[in-house]
Amino acid sequence: MGTRKVNVTVLICYVVVMVFMAYLVMAYILHDPKESGIVSGKLEDPDFPIRIWQGVLYFHIITGAVALVVGPFQFLKESRKKANMHRTIGKVYVSSIFLSVPAGVFLAFYATGGAGSAFAFLVLDAFWFVTTFLGLKRIRQRNIQSHQEWMLRSYAVTLGFVTFRIFMPIFVFAMGLGFAVGFPLAVFISLIINLSAAEWYVHRKRKAAIDTVLPV
Repeated sequence: MGTRKVNVTVLICYVVVMVFMAYLVMAYILHDPKESGIVSGKLEDPDFPIRIWQGVLYFHIITGAVALVVGPFQFLKESRKKANMHRTIGKVYVSSIFLSVPAGVFLAFYATGGAGSAFAFLVLDAFWFVTTFLGLKRIRQRNIQSHQEWMLRSYAVTLGFVTFRIFMPIFVFAMGLGFAVGFPLAVFISLIINLSAAEWYVHRKRKAAIDTVLPV
C-alpha cells in the first residue's frame, strides 16, 4: 500500500491556525474581552457601544475562524479531485468572509490606535473582500487557474489576521511604538508579507508550468 504524501505547506498552515485558535479561545472566550488592556481603553468613552461591539466582535471571530480552518483544505489535491466537496467547502469559505467583512468594517471604526488603525483595518477588509470576490468571479467564468491564484491571495489576506497578532506586540510593546503607530504598521506589514509570499508562489507556479510545456 502506497504512503500518502503530506502537503507540508498546508500542514504548517493548520498548525499556525490551531495555535491562533487557541489564542482566540484564551483571549475572548475564557477571559472577558473587557479585561484586556487593548479593550479597557475603549471603555473610558461613555458612548462606546460595548454590548454591540462585543457581539459584532464574536461574530467576526467566528466567521473569520471558519475561513481560517476550511481554507487550507481547498488547496489539497484531494479536495480538488472531489468536485462536490470542493465546491461546498468553497461556498462555506466565501460565505464566511462575505459575512465577516461587514463586521470587520464596523469594528474598524472602534479600532485601538485611532484613525490610523481604522484606516489600516478598512484597507485589510477591502483586500479581503476583493481577492475573495475575484476568486469567486473567476470560477464562475470557468477560469480555473485565475480562480486558484485569487483564492490563494484571499487566504493570504485571511492569514493576515494571524500575522498581525505576531507583529502587533513587537511593534507596540517590544519596540515601544504605541498603539497609534504599532497597530496600523502591524496591519500593513502583515498584508505586504502575506501577499508578497502569495505572489511569489503564483509566479513560481506559472514559471514551472511554462517550463513543463516548453522544456529547454
